Amino acid sequence: MAQQHGIIVLIDVDNALQERTLDGNAYWFDNMKFLGSTGEGTGGLVTIVPGAYFLDGSQATEQVLNWLPASLGAVPPTVPRNYLAEQALQTDRDALAHLAAVGAGDEAEVGRIKEEVGVRAKQSRSAKGIPTAKILDATGHVAGSDAADTYNYPTPVITDITGPAVEQKIMYPAQYGSPDMIYDGWYWAATVDTSRPGIYSYTMHIQLHELVEREDGLVWQPVDLTCTSALEVMTDPKRNAFTGAGLGVLPLPEFPPVP
Repeated sequence: MAQQHGIIVLIDVDNALQERTLDGNAYWFDNMKFLGSTGEGTGGLVTIVPGAYFLDGSQATEQVLNWLPASLGAVPPTVPRNYLAEQALQTDRDALAHLAAVGAGDEAEVGRIKEEVGVRAKQSRSAKGIPTAKILDATGHVAGSDAADTYNYPTPVITDITGPAVEQKIMYPAQYGSPDMIYDGWYWAATVDTSRPGIYSYTMHIQLHELVEREDGLVWQPVDLTCTSALEVMTDPKRNAFTGAGLGVLPLPEFPPVP
């Protein structure tokens, strides 16, 4: 069975949008540090991909990479996927209840209710994975009239993976559907040819979204950026992460003979 490599791409979306670059604003992590991955938590991650071989040295199986993007300082992706919708519905319920108690001509209270309801943003035609919904602030609550100034950044979206590792057919990336709804049921993965040791770089194409105020309202405007990482295919076979031993029966301590 192929070994699953998890790679997290954590992006400082606020700085990346201001500087229009992911250089210095993308932090990479994987679960292969125990085998020698370097650059954890930086923009220079090199993910170790161990070989998988039979006893005669022939390749036994490919390895699998999985990428998941995340936004630094935003509502965590581990909250329920219906969190945004529930927040929007609850503010609508609260506003209706308060509106029923407002007296005629109380414009100040009506203005407060409008602020409580929040605002919605439309999706640009070229935006990917951003629904038309109310804007949340950085704390996860519905934002008011200042939504364009402080808001919760949507999760970055991976749109493609290119570079030498793909061109040389070291890895074969694709987007897959999954029951895991944390990332809307989609994620990027790739199989890796472990029969060709070496270090190969690849380019991650990521779409960020910033809130832009137009004449017809707020719009999620896509911003496409790229960042690079690398993988190192090595000839060492897979081994047990707990014991350091190879595949097979786990090593057991010696026990004294039973009298």
